[in-house]
Parts: sequence; structure tokens; C-alpha cells
Amino acid sequence: MKAIRIHEDGGPEVLRYEDAPDPEPAEGEVLIRLRAAALNRIDLWIRSGRPSVPKPRILGSDGAGERVDTGERVVINPGLNDGRLIVGEHIDGTDAELIAVPGDYAVPIPDELSFEEAAAFPLVFETAYRMLVTKAQLRAGEWVLIWGIGGGVATASLSIAKALGARVLATSSSDAKLERARELGADVVVNHVSGDVAASAREATGGGVDVVVEHVGEATWKTSLAVARPGGRVVVCGATSGPNPPAQLHRVWWKQLTIYGSTMGTREDFAGAFELVKSGRASPVIDEVFPLEEARAAHERMERGDQFGKIMLAIPG
Repeated sequence: MKAIRIHEDGGPEVLRYEDAPDPEPAEGEVLIRLRAAALNRIDLWIRSGRPSVPKPRILGSDGAGERVDTGERVVINPGLNDGRLIVGEHIDGTDAELIAVPGDYAVPIPDELSFEEAAAFPLVFETAYRMLVTKAQLRAGEWVLIWGIGGGVATASLSIAKALGARVLATSSSDAKLERARELGADVVVNHVSGDVAASAREATGGGVDVVVEHVGEATWKTSLAVARPGGRVVVCGATSGPNPPAQLHRVWWKQLTIYGSTMGTREDFAGAFELVKSGRASPVIDEVFPLEEARAAHERMERGDQFGKIMLAIPG
């Protein structure tokens, strides 16, 4: 089969479009002929060696296609063992023509959902669902601050928050992305480079936001704690700008904040996110579709931060 593999850690130049052995399903696994895959930030981290994985390794966590044995259209839940193992990190991934996964993690998709739409939601929607629903227990009418709209988790968080009846304050350094966020339902938008996020939050909410979706880290942590209302919740799933922010511990106890750590999700989180997508209450946003052999250009687009939503790879049937 054709696949995108890495043989060493590095930049986009280490991606190879090449022949790879067809996977052989183990007991309990099914073989899927993939039709679409999606990029995630984890692909860039693994490619660059954070973490370094056994090689050669096929990248890609998200994918949708057809079961070889039955022809059924399926999407892969990438959080194997209830999120403890991740497709594309702990096993070969979805940037290929074929993949073998445990049968329980190949989930049927309705006919009205395209392969691209199905492949665009799993990792980021499962992550955002666990953050907002399972951890923060977001309720209708509450305010959510979402940093860096345009990225996968941020865009999924916007869709899920609106589906649940919450109000959203979204930030970006791009006015064009902020306008797109408005079109998708964001109630308030602010440019976090040229504007004042804290002032905008105070003006919009009166008493601060109820939930902060925090995935940036050092660059945003101080403001995240400052804008959370007393008794608010901060849910952390990453730290793209650095893992060691100013602690600001006094804000935690004076405001009696709750800080949740969250990563990936269980099969129940996946099912909850998938139900929102299947019902049409929440929808993944597709940015641009590249042929599988152009994975390097797709990685370069993500590294520049040009995308709004999911960057996809189309895999020939």
C-alpha cells in the first residue's frame, strides 16, 4: 500500500510518500480501506520527535473509510484503550491506504456523512467534548473563553459549546479568523494581539467567564485565570506556547477556581461527540483538502497556522 511514513525525526522534509507493507489484522482487529484522513497538532509533534516513536511510523490519528470485510462505512475512534493509546503514535496511523484497528474502534457512519466530514471530527471533538461536557459540565447560558480559534480543538470547542446553548468569547491574532468565528456562532470575538481579552471578557460577561478552554499555556495562562469568574473552571489540554506559565496561585484560591486536566477521551466521550455530529447540532469545519501524496504541503500549512478548521488528506479509493 501507499503511506506517509517517517524514518527520522525532523521537519516536513522527513515525510515520505512510499510503499509500505499492508497491515495484517490481529485477532479482534478489522482492516479498513481509508478514504480520508485529518491532520492534528500531534502529527507535527510526533514527526519532530516530541515524543520520538519507533520507526518507520505511519502518521495520522483520524481517518474514515470502508471495512474490507463488509464494505461498511466507518470512522476510527483514535483513542484506543479509552484514550490511553493513540492511533498514529502508539500504532501506525491513518495516512495510508489501509489500517488495522480493534473492531470496537471502527464505528459505523451514516450515509449522509461524507468520509471527509467523518474523518474531521474524532480526535478534536472527543477532546473538546471531554473538556466541556465530562470535565467542566458546561451548562446552557454559561460563558466560555476559547483561545486561538481556527485550530482543531478550539474550533470543535466552539461548535460543541454552541450546541449546548453556551455563549462563546473567541480569540485569534487574525481578524479574518475572528470574522469566520462570528459566522459560526461566536458571541464575542477579540484579537488577542491588538485587543484586550480581559477587558472584552469583563464587558461581555459582567462577572467573568464560567469556563476557559486552555491549550496555549505560558502565553495565555495569566489572562485565563484573570478572566475566570469566582467559582469558574479552567480546563487544560495542552500548552503550545510552553508548559511552565506564571503560577498565579493567588487567583486560584481567592476565586476558588477549579482546574481540570484533560486529554483525549473515553469511548463514552467519543459517543457523545459523535451524537452531536450525527444529529447536526455540531459540525466539523474543513479547511483544505490535500491529496495523500501532498502531506508535506499539508503539514507546512498547519505549521504556519494558516488553517481554520481541519486540514484533510484525500486517499484514493
